[in-house]
Parts: sequence; structure tokens; C-alpha cells
Amino acid sequence: METQQKQPFSIKKYWPLFALILVAVFAAFALLHHSGLALQSWMHYFMGIFLCIFALLKLFHPQQFADGFQMYDLIAMKSRAYALVYPLIELALGLGYLSFIWPFAVYVVTIIILGIGAIGVIKALIKGLDLRCACMGTVLDVPLSTVTLTEDLGMVVMALLLLL
Repeated sequence: METQQKQPFSIKKYWPLFALILVAVFAAFALLHHSGLALQSWMHYFMGIFLCIFALLKLFHPQQFADGFQMYDLIAMKSRAYALVYPLIELALGLGYLSFIWPFAVYVVTIIILGIGAIGVIKALIKGLDLRCACMGTVLDVPLSTVTLTEDLGMVVMALLLLL
């Protein structure tokens, strides 16, 4: 029986993720230009753009996204319906950030959903599972890794900062 070895970190594998993050960063700065360069506004724009882009990638192939997501997300493991609805939750959060509507609820839901996601990623990494990150749907192939964990935790930290 052949075992798979973990692949070493390669910027080529993660380039699509980094490219999308960079697009969100620069788009947020572009939107911020007219609003006085407030850090809180930038975080809203960045998180909104980021979440909308990633939701869109998941919505291209929702069944396949759900298959991958159920491999490591704690709630999705127990509920296929949650795995299928997750891209819509992410899209709603993204639109909430961009519109500045119900910010308290948006922050709290972000902290809960992405915090639970981070715990699932941590558990998968500790087990040494060689999984594809469902974060970018099936459109782009990125391994589940500390980069994925950093992404989830980064969003949780920004939501916490906005909450405070």
C-alpha cells in the first residue's frame, strides 16, 4: 500500500490564493480612496470583496465544493445541507461587509463560522490529512494548509477588531 507524502510548500500551488488576496487588498484600497483612509472601512471592503470572491468560486460547482468541505469542516461533516449553503452564507457575509448593514451580526457570524472552520482545519492538519482546500471551490487546486488556517484566523481577528 502506497502512502502519500506531504508536498513541500510551493508558491506555484498557492499563487491563485495569493493572487485573490492581493486583488481584494488592492480593490479595498481603491474603494477606500474616497472615504478618508479609515482602517475600519478598509477592513470592511477587504473582507467583503474577499468573501464575495471566494463564495463565487464555491458556487461554480456547489456539489463538489460540499464534497471537499465535508472532509474537514466540523459542521459540514455532520450536515450536507450546511456544506451546500455555506457559499451563500459566505456571500451574505461579504455583502454585509460591503454594505455596512447590521455590522454587529456580520462580525459575530464571521467569528463563529470562520472560527469553527479554523478548528476543523487545525484538526485536519494535526491528523496529517492530505486534503484539497475547499476554500476556492473546485476551480483552483490549493492544498489544505497553514495558509488556509491563516486565512480563517485572519478573518476572525479582523472581525474581532471590528467588533471591538
